[in-house]
Amino acid sequence: MNQPLAIGIDVGGSALKCGLVAEDGSLLRSFSEPLDKNAGEAGIIEQIVSCIKQAESTANSCSGVICGVGIGFPGIVENNTVIGGADNLPGFEDLPLGALLETKTGYNIFLDNDANMMGMGEWIYGAAKGCSDIVFLTVGTGIGGALVINNQLYGGYKNRGTELGHIIIRHEGIPCSCGSRGCFEAYASVTALIDRYRLLKEGAPKSADGKYIMERYWQQDAIAINAMNYHLDHMAAGIAGYINIFSPEKVVIGGGISEAGDFYILELRERVKKLAMPATSGQTTLIAAALGNKAGVQGCAAKVFRSHAVHPIINLL
Repeated sequence: MNQPLAIGIDVGGSALKCGLVAEDGSLLRSFSEPLDKNAGEAGIIEQIVSCIKQAESTANSCSGVICGVGIGFPGIVENNTVIGGADNLPGFEDLPLGALLETKTGYNIFLDNDANMMGMGEWIYGAAKGCSDIVFLTVGTGIGGALVINNQLYGGYKNRGTELGHIIIRHEGIPCSCGSRGCFEAYASVTALIDRYRLLKEGAPKSADGKYIMERYWQQDAIAINAMNYHLDHMAAGIAGYINIFSPEKVVIGGGISEAGDFYILELRERVKKLAMPATSGQTTLIAAALGNKAGVQGCAAKVFRSHAVHPIINLL
């Protein structure tokens, strides 16, 4: 019997990750290539088509049946159309990308926001497998996230919501990249951590990044400790807010900073415990993501399987 397979594609600002995924989440093939932004909108679409064909060749060699293609795309996505907001990519405004790719490839296309797909990966295959209600955060240059409510990925009305990095935690606070001020992202992203360190450290090297600050932190550098505590305090404030609203089973923290070590999650747990209401947080566990940079690809595949009438993935929950 031919095994059902899905192709997952995670479109980032600088790279395109692709994988051929079995229904249990295992990756039969995984590859990444730089995104050719100089080729423009049409060139990027052709690059996506090329990746689909590469994955298709692997499926043919192992007698698999491709159920569809899931794609995680930055910005606002509604009904397989990229509405906008993919700021790092040329074009992609009110573009029916799903329909275009279906015409070019012959496969059913399932398109959603990239952070939603990452959250779905952790929910179906990763750290939140088996949970009905989760908050997923990916912490990096900015802060993205996803919500699962009552066993459903939740995107708000017309999939415009769950901009988890843009809850306002300080009135008239630091300007944010979204155009507002005081956003969670402006205080708790890795970019904000670096900015804080450079503000406090006169003559900080231009190459100072999150990894550099962590190394200095472990060396007991006072300024690195100050910057990290500032970051952790604001992370905890945002997370406590989500817990008070949603009371999830799990809060899953992804992104490179979640791999900083057990101390990171432990520090967040202690801070969140002091801020969140006991009634809302008593059943919530805060954990690190499990899938790393494959979460998006695996989440895209999960989207296909959950949407496929013949091979539902609901039995994995």
